[in-house]
Amino acid sequence: MENVILVIHLILALCLIGVVLLQRSEGGGLGMGGGGDVMTGRAAATALGKLTWIFAIGFIITSVTLTVLARKDAANSSVMDGVSVDTVTETEENAPALPLGSDLLPPSSSDAPVAPPRAD
Repeated sequence: MENVILVIHLILALCLIGVVLLQRSEGGGLGMGGGGDVMTGRAAATALGKLTWIFAIGFIITSVTLTVLARKDAANSSVMDGVSVDTVTETEENAPALPLGSDLLPPSSSDAPVAPPRAD
């Protein structure tokens, strides 16, 4: 059932993108676009506007449904269920050992190379 809702969700997302891209710009954002009746208030609802609302409502409904289904599945398991004790000890055993006398600190200033004298 979750796969069916996911497929419907993806189809609605693609349809919503397509319908929004097909609509005429109403000249909001950057002062671009057309539309002579900007100051008249609300414009008449077009068929593409109605489709946009229908697809958006369907998209939100499928989003909430998928979230509820995912939450119900996640309540029964934990991330730590997939980690076993054998895996952790096996990783520690296979780790390369550091050579004796090596440390992870940078060399001290006394170990730094001496700069040759400058010829002025």
